[in-house]
Amino acid sequence: MSAVLTVDRRLGAGAPVAERTLAEDVLDGLTRPFKELPPKHFYDARGSELYERICTLPEYYPARTERAILERHAGDVVAVTGASELVELGAGYATKTRVLLDAMRAAGTLERYLPVDVSETTVDACAAALTAEYPGLVVHGLVGDFERHLGHLPEPAGRRIVAFLGGTIGNLLPGARRRFLRTLHDALGEDGYLLLGTDLVKDPAVLEAAYDDAQGVTAEFNRNVLHVINRELGGDFDPGAFEHVAFYDREHEWIEMRLRARSRQAVHLAALDLTVHFAAREEMRTEISAKFTPRRLEADLRAGGLRTVERYTDPGGLFAVTVATRAGR
Repeated sequence: MSAVLTVDRRLGAGAPVAERTLAEDVLDGLTRPFKELPPKHFYDARGSELYERICTLPEYYPARTERAILERHAGDVVAVTGASELVELGAGYATKTRVLLDAMRAAGTLERYLPVDVSETTVDACAAALTAEYPGLVVHGLVGDFERHLGHLPEPAGRRIVAFLGGTIGNLLPGARRRFLRTLHDALGEDGYLLLGTDLVKDPAVLEAAYDDAQGVTAEFNRNVLHVINRELGGDFDPGAFEHVAFYDREHEWIEMRLRARSRQAVHLAALDLTVHFAAREEMRTEISAKFTPRRLEADLRAGGLRTVERYTDPGGLFAVTVATRAGR
């Protein structure tokens, strides 16, 4: 049986102009008194490749720990959910979710995979690879921002798992995080499940090393957002003129990544007709990554109208993968 492949483009070359978000985010973020950019714009094709490299670094425990949890419990997740389709938010190249797809195929339930990512190149490559690897699989890719475009997902064709892995939920500020969980509540369908990966609170030294590796890959990943702005908005950022900063905020229990201007400079963005001034050593925030306690996680799920069904962790208590569903079920 041949696979079926569809890609819905809400960002990128085939997207409606009204759906484009980079220009809006840059204009908003770089004209604030404290400059910031949302981390979703790291992930063009080059950014996705850099992130795949980060996941192999010795300091970066989240990816390998989460994968080990999935390898140990993928069969349990499939048994608990009985799902026939998998939606993956921030899919990248579906490196981790092949474990879930394999478990669904082994259980005889796998029918459809729906990768969602902001990178058009990545969605195309992921979708093409999976249709080749899984004969008969229906793949419906969505090139879009998971905070804005989940309404463009097709209706569930069966019981659905929405996978939001990698601790990416921690990139959202608390209010936005709870609003987004409410959006996921709606995207699950009547009898679907959320599979949520969350990084847990731990020794700050371990956390900071994970976001400031010795090889400098995370620093290059952080600066990649400047390459994206230069290419897409006609910017003249010199990425080498900004240094990577990562630290743990103990009060908020999150990692912050920033870019710090090495000297005073002015950056022009032709597409916005905007010049942005940076003082020497001025910083702009490019990411937060919140770390969770069980209590915080449960409070966020409840605020999103969800309840925990199962939670799996590693022996060291570094990371958690939670299966949740609508609270009324």
